[in-house]
Amino acid sequence: MSHLSEELIVERLKEVKFPGYSRDIVSFGLVKNVEIAGCDVVVRLSVATNNPAVPAALKRDSEKVLRAIQGVKSANVIIDITNPPEVASVGQAGATKIAGVDHVIAIASGKGGVGKSTVSANIAAALQSLGAKVGLCDCDIYGPSISLMFGATHERPMATSDNTIIPMNRYGIKLISMGSLLDDNSPAILRGPMVTRATQQFLRQVDWAGLNFLILDLPPGTGDIQLTVVQTVALSGAVIVTTPQEVALIDARKAAAMFAKVNVEVLGIVENMSYFVSPSDGKRYDIFGSGGGEREAVRLKVPLLGCVPLDIETRAAGDRGMPIVFESQTHPISKVFLKIANELRKKVG
Repeated sequence: MSHLSEELIVERLKEVKFPGYSRDIVSFGLVKNVEIAGCDVVVRLSVATNNPAVPAALKRDSEKVLRAIQGVKSANVIIDITNPPEVASVGQAGATKIAGVDHVIAIASGKGGVGKSTVSANIAAALQSLGAKVGLCDCDIYGPSISLMFGATHERPMATSDNTIIPMNRYGIKLISMGSLLDDNSPAILRGPMVTRATQQFLRQVDWAGLNFLILDLPPGTGDIQLTVVQTVALSGAVIVTTPQEVALIDARKAAAMFAKVNVEVLGIVENMSYFVSPSDGKRYDIFGSGGGEREAVRLKVPLLGCVPLDIETRAAGDRGMPIVFESQTHPISKVFLKIANELRKKVG
């Protein structure tokens, strides 16, 4: 009996790099189908290119890897070639605009736990409050929280007959999140290629048309999802979220370095959890240190967009399913986010 499996085939195809890139064809989402008949393997790839050398190289390299697998007698790689869409960003090779969206802004962090989703939710809310048409895409497939912060955990997006996903609409913001597609407490158990495919569906198959801004709430780090975003979507820029402490700043630098490598402008830094003001005596406590965001902004030569204090009401508003900016625009934290949103509007035009 043959020991060959689709999982084995896909795993070995990770050895095949896309011509001109250090990234493999599996993480790029090019592998569309694997068929195994005894000792014969047929793999179908889908490539968008005008360069005939690319599919030729992919076929050659893929078949070479497949034939090296023990038990494979014949390997045939079929490549479906499509014309690439119009490239909209010089710096991001292969990255294209999302139809109907003026600006796409990624909200990123080097590590988890810095409040990036709270920042994403309130920046989106602030932009909408300033009169912009806004969408929010929760790209944190494994740990989605945007659906909770907008009270949409029990709401499901719809789809049209041509499989276009209709995003949810909460407080006038178009919204998509894996948290609305899973039952409560159900984890997203997905391997690398499936995560890449889910991210691409959120970006390309959702009807985002008619937006001034699409905010992407990225997961922490610099993994598959971040690479999928920066290499497929033309970004107007990125915002780095950090706390003042050095352990967070170290990882924030890695996130900034990733965007620099693909020529995506870092629009600025948001220092979250900057300090805490005691409600009993009004005394300020620098729980995570002070000045870290400002020093990092100077080092990266980017603006410090704002410093957001630790605040009980801001946390509670998110848990209730309404960002603090929507609950009260006169709240001190809301004013900070409105200022950040206004600075972003100026930066991207």
